[in-house]
Amino acid sequence: MKRIKTRAITLLALCIALNIVGSNIALMLKLPIYLDSIGTVLAAAVFGPLGGMLAGGATGVIVGATTDLYSLFFMPVQLLTGLVAGLLYRRIKPGTWRSNWWLAGVISLPGTLLSTAITVILFHGITSSGSSMLVQLLLGTGMGKTMAVFLIQVGTDYLDRFITVYVVALVYRALRYKLPQAN
Repeated sequence: MKRIKTRAITLLALCIALNIVGSNIALMLKLPIYLDSIGTVLAAAVFGPLGGMLAGGATGVIVGATTDLYSLFFMPVQLLTGLVAGLLYRRIKPGTWRSNWWLAGVISLPGTLLSTAITVILFHGITSSGSSMLVQLLLGTGMGKTMAVFLIQVGTDYLDRFITVYVVALVYRALRYKLPQAN
């Protein structure tokens, strides 16, 4: 059995803290993006799918228990994001600007479908996120709830994951030279 090194535990804790801080900033400012998966995707890039799922799951529990109860319900989205990002980053190393647009799409789509289902079924389209205001605007036009939530989720999830993948690429490049054992 491989020993878990202090550096790996520290980096994983930093990823979880990054998610918590990002999530709380987005929540307090009512941003239409979430900023809660930068640490999840970073952990997935460095440690693989299990690391990404661990960071995402821990974030869901901690944020759900402390500042935003909705995070507990969306924890499966974090787990799925960590899994998909970890599987992608096994084949493609983060760090190139050209790959960010499609990586963000591939990472965000499964979570978009799952979060749309959770939002519509459990919360009837309204959550603590700033994107709920955009859903309300579409509902006001007469659009159906599921379609309104899905359209907003596609846009906000993609933008959130694009920012996430870009930040992770920058951080990964910096970490790769400082912590080569974390790969």
